Amino acid sequence: MSQRIAVVTGGAGGLGTAICKALADAGRKVVATDTIAGTPEGQQWLDECRNDGYAFDLVFMDVTDFEGCGSAVSAIETEQGPIEVLINCAGITRDGTFKRMTPDQWRAVLSTNLDSVFNVTKHVVDGMMDRGFGRIVNISSLNGQKGQFGQANYSAAKAGMHGFTMALAQETARKGVTVNTVSPGYVATKMVMAVPEEVREKIVAQIPVGRLGDPREIGDSVVFLQRDESGFITGMDLSINGGQYMH
Repeated sequence: MSQRIAVVTGGAGGLGTAICKALADAGRKVVATDTIAGTPEGQQWLDECRNDGYAFDLVFMDVTDFEGCGSAVSAIETEQGPIEVLINCAGITRDGTFKRMTPDQWRAVLSTNLDSVFNVTKHVVDGMMDRGFGRIVNISSLNGQKGQFGQANYSAAKAGMHGFTMALAQETARKGVTVNTVSPGYVATKMVMAVPEEVREKIVAQIPVGRLGDPREIGDSVVFLQRDESGFITGMDLSINGGQYMH
């Protein structure tokens, strides 16, 4: 693969980190964006990645801020070159039954998980089409496919991501830009592994393969979809959930 520049939003998170590493291993120049950039936590992430052999750039980006996303994209492209691979991975949860869900909980999740896909993609897709190459991969979720009790906001946002994927894929297909979705199930990130063991056991009991996913498995799926050679794959949703939801 050529040394194309890949941007991963939410890149310092559990899945984001695995995706950054997989892309780097595949030969991409990786720029992670995250709100922890410029903080001690961000520096710790960079140091940990460097100890693992990865020299990433970490750029501040608030994915809920359209103008701020534009400024960050402009800075990256000025310093690094054109963004040819975009992985929309930023996301949060604010769980609660719909009866108790507040407008703030709803707006926070929709803004971070769904509006963000517009806010970032809008600033890179025209350049991709002008150059005749682009790969956009949106990280959705198993719960965007089947729904989940206590996650009306999260499920709605993640389902919306794939609707966005299918629509934009049709608009960009003839310009050499593919747009796809990856929908992970339960993956052994630090956040999931911090859940009490008895709760994790109940989750695993629902997964036919009998285990949690490995973050690297998500990273490898993203690498497949963003390859130069994957130009005939667009508008699809790749489910990676151990058979927990088949459709």
